[in-house]
Amino acid sequence: MRCTCLILALAVAAGCATNPVTGKRELSLMSEAQEIQIGQQQDVEVRREMGVYNDRALQEYVTTLGMKLAQVSERPNLPWHFTVVDVPAINAFALPGGYIYITRGILPFLDDEAQLAGVLGHEIGHVTARHAAQQYSRATGAQLGLILGSIFVPQTRPFAQLGESGLGLLFLKYGRDDEEQADMLGVKYASTAGWDPAGVPRMLTTLARIEEASDNKGVPNWLSTHPAPADRVQKVQSAVQQAEAGAGRLTTDRDAYLRRIDGLVYGDNPDQGVVRGASFLHAGLRFAIDFPTGWEITNGQTQVVAKEPGADALMLLQLVQQAAGRSLQEVALRSMDSAGFRAASGGRTTINGLEAFVGTYQGSLQDLGRVTVRAAHIALDREVLFVAGIAPQPTYDRSEPAFVKSINSFRPLSRTEAESVRPNRIDLYTAREGDTWQSIAERAGRGVIKASTLAIMNGHSVNDQPRPGERLKIVVAG
Repeated sequence: MRCTCLILALAVAAGCATNPVTGKRELSLMSEAQEIQIGQQQDVEVRREMGVYNDRALQEYVTTLGMKLAQVSERPNLPWHFTVVDVPAINAFALPGGYIYITRGILPFLDDEAQLAGVLGHEIGHVTARHAAQQYSRATGAQLGLILGSIFVPQTRPFAQLGESGLGLLFLKYGRDDEEQADMLGVKYASTAGWDPAGVPRMLTTLARIEEASDNKGVPNWLSTHPAPADRVQKVQSAVQQAEAGAGRLTTDRDAYLRRIDGLVYGDNPDQGVVRGASFLHAGLRFAIDFPTGWEITNGQTQVVAKEPGADALMLLQLVQQAAGRSLQEVALRSMDSAGFRAASGGRTTINGLEAFVGTYQGSLQDLGRVTVRAAHIALDREVLFVAGIAPQPTYDRSEPAFVKSINSFRPLSRTEAESVRPNRIDLYTAREGDTWQSIAERAGRGVIKASTLAIMNGHSVNDQPRPGERLKIVVAG
């Protein structure tokens, strides 16, 4: 209700405002006070859905850099906030009102402080030029859905909540003109604050290389929310040259940056569960499940989704809210019924010693139409886990064996097994004669990272090899 009232207020207040960057008058659906209000409200959703990375020193470091950049922007008096969110995707994004987020997943792919300043400056530019406010206004006014997916699932309905809150609007693409202007502003802010603005095109070059080698999943990555960076590199070079010509001493400070990300979690965080091959293991709740081999697994903050490549079949794993005093069968049938799914069959059973209710349901999902769902509600200590295979009715029979096998793989983990689930982390390594990306990836990471990804992470093309004596970021298996 609060969000609906706010949207109505924005529509009533529509008028013209001066763009702080260009000085031009333009249509605006929100005042600065409303921008700040939007940012404050949606910051709660971002933190809840994505989580904040648990490293106070790193958070303070990013905030210090961000504030230094914001103070040389056209809107230094906004209540700026900078947060590293705990997701492995390679991204950064902004909310109206001065709320800037950078994923921990992008940090290993930046090579120095100047590149981090370029990313933060770029996102600050989206706020100062009111791109974030305009994007939010346009999307809200058009009542656009979110591009994260339209999965309507029982009980917690996380994607529906994202759409209602507006968090999904973060992942709508900016226009090319907005991106190029943010690039230029990133150059301007970085150089004015004392960093080498060449970090911006270097950062864009690295991001342009990621598409073929990214191991990161979770929220949409930079390439799905920002226009392709490759053709922006050349355009930003002239701005870099002008900034360098008029600046004093500029810094990249690679050593300081590397020290800050040494030990950073790479990939999934065990606090939210980890993907190991086709398996998902959750140390906190002490369970594991095997998804079908070759399926794309996305580990989100509130649910895990596995999708068959090139098909509409998917599997879903999440916690279920259960009412006190209800049996597992009541929880299962009521939650599915409330989501609009009719039970075709079902019964109580056990799965690897755990009480469960497994049923087949029929209903409809946006974008998929009529679907059949094979779902298990599984009691694990005081929690109920929901595991479901979902496919359009015409193709369900083909997918059912994979759904059944995966559901039946759900199992508890012993304390020892849970304690052995550790995250992969960033480490620093000095290259030696004869090292290749392949040999480093196999030796240090035991295959958890592709050789091509390791090259790109260190600012190389995939055809380069490390130079002896070069200080590298590597991934060490957990």
